[in-house]
Amino acid sequence: QLELLRGPQGTLFGKNTTAGVINISTRKPTFTPERSIEITGGERGLFQGKGTVSGPLTETLAGRLSLYRTRDDGYIDNRHDDRTFVGGEREGARGQLLFEPNDDFSLRWITDYNQENSTNGVWALYGVTDRFRERAALIGGNPQYDPKKREVNINGAQSVNVYQGGSSLEANWNLDGGYTFTSISGYRYWHFIPRNDVDFTEVDAFTHSGVEVHDRQFSQEFRLASPTGGSFDYVVGAYLFNQNLGNKTVQDFGPYADPFLTGANLGIFNNTRTQTNGKIETDSFALFGQANWHLSDRLDLTVGVRGTYEEKTARLHRFAPDGGAALPPALDAIRQRQMGALDTGEFGLHNAAPSGLVSLSYRFSDDLLGYASLAHGEKSGGVNLVAPVAGFGADSLVVGPERANDAELGFKSTLDDGRLLFNANLFWTGIHGYQATTLTTPAGSLTPVSVLANAGSVRSRGVEFEASYRPLRGLTLNFNGSYNDVTYLSFENAPCPGEVNTVNPNAVCDLTGERVVGASKWIGNANGEYTWQLDGGLRPYVNAGYSYRSEAEGTLDNSDLSKIDGYGLLNLAAGVRADLGDGELDASLWVRNATDEDYYLTAFAMANGAYTASVGQPRTAGLTLRYDF
Repeated sequence: QLELLRGPQGTLFGKNTTAGVINISTRKPTFTPERSIEITGGERGLFQGKGTVSGPLTETLAGRLSLYRTRDDGYIDNRHDDRTFVGGEREGARGQLLFEPNDDFSLRWITDYNQENSTNGVWALYGVTDRFRERAALIGGNPQYDPKKREVNINGAQSVNVYQGGSSLEANWNLDGGYTFTSISGYRYWHFIPRNDVDFTEVDAFTHSGVEVHDRQFSQEFRLASPTGGSFDYVVGAYLFNQNLGNKTVQDFGPYADPFLTGANLGIFNNTRTQTNGKIETDSFALFGQANWHLSDRLDLTVGVRGTYEEKTARLHRFAPDGGAALPPALDAIRQRQMGALDTGEFGLHNAAPSGLVSLSYRFSDDLLGYASLAHGEKSGGVNLVAPVAGFGADSLVVGPERANDAELGFKSTLDDGRLLFNANLFWTGIHGYQATTLTTPAGSLTPVSVLANAGSVRSRGVEFEASYRPLRGLTLNFNGSYNDVTYLSFENAPCPGEVNTVNPNAVCDLTGERVVGASKWIGNANGEYTWQLDGGLRPYVNAGYSYRSEAEGTLDNSDLSKIDGYGLLNLAAGVRADLGDGELDASLWVRNATDEDYYLTAFAMANGAYTASVGQPRTAGLTLRYDF
């Protein structure tokens, strides 16, 4: 089950939840045997196999095991050779044990492992300035400038390897008086290894650029929930979190790096290699509580509060550059300023962050609930694990916290004898210190860097709705959508778009009153399924879904070259369900992006005034067979 909780949710759902939470609940092991197997095949080499088995191991112990493997060839072709990108292989397993010796105690252990070997991370050139065209021509490159062809023209290695997993242990005690005590212990790790060709040409300006990341997280939560059914109930608890993250940033410059990056062949970057190792440790502690007062049979008041204290300690070590030609003192000084050895020593930040919630709900009738809420949430500050420019201390890498205040007014209703569910709400959110990723060229640097920064103050307001309707037997219709007005209330020192940076790389622009990156004004989704009954237990069905997003700013500088156009996607499916043996068989034919829409998900600002975008999947048809028994 996937549940979207909008707005700050910090009182019960951990740290850094200023915009909302996706709450994922998974099925427990069962003491009744369950099994399922699913196989999918489709265009461009798509194959996926999934299987699950669940059942009792003893009278008090049940287990559940799920496995999957998927592969595909990708859909972005390379003009330079016969490679196809954005495909690969992924596989994983998830195991669970549930121990229930009596009605007053349960223990659930979950562990999982997943790995990926793919060619993800390839972006199409989406918009370019004259400067990029001139630099590419200077080194003899011939980039693929038309993103609608779903092609690139690169000669470097391109791959992503991911190894990740985790384990959690949840214990629940039912105590005297109707209280429940819960302990949840968690551990996760993530190892990310990329290789990227980031000059977007078939010439060796960059031979490799990427950030390898190791991440380990530990968490412990204790909760005490009071009995329910009276006029007052509550949940109180404590939360501890520790994270150790290390990264290795590598840039291998080719023989054409200088003319590509600077427009002149000075020999500063050519054939050099630079590496920076960074690490950061985070310790977070929180106490929280949320209470519900049932003031009457119809009126409820909810109040929540959370206090979080967090410390982050970081350190960066950049090694001396390796390779490259010997340079005269003046040029060597520039090389050392750009990539010379340094060690920041330990630095970091600490802060205390409150979160709060006040919500009032009133049941006008059994079919109509109205509510209003106010919430405050904070996302802790951060550290950029990139080497500071010479002359700037480690403090220049620190990012301030993000603070959000949210107000909502809405209703939830059930109409037409339960056949129509309709919910809607108005919302307003103010964010101070909005955190976003941008490309910037610090003073004294010859090359831009991608950093997390505080992007001024943001206001988000609008309306959301969701509806589910069953107009006749077998037909279910679902609709949801939103109107979002998201603008910068204050962003005076914003990065300038590539069109301006061509003239002055260190210029700043004022985006106050402009739209916020990534925020579409209109979002809508519609889905319908019709199922009918035939003789012999056959249950055919058809399904259609359409999703739409209006245009959005693609990068933090609001460049005209990086705007993501609006797009709509149509997905279709038809199949049949039937009883077979002790289970149910489901066979379906499906088409995703049935109209073969050209669309792009996110945009990125790159060096030399280039903007790239991640390309959406083209029309893909396939067959899925599933058997539950």
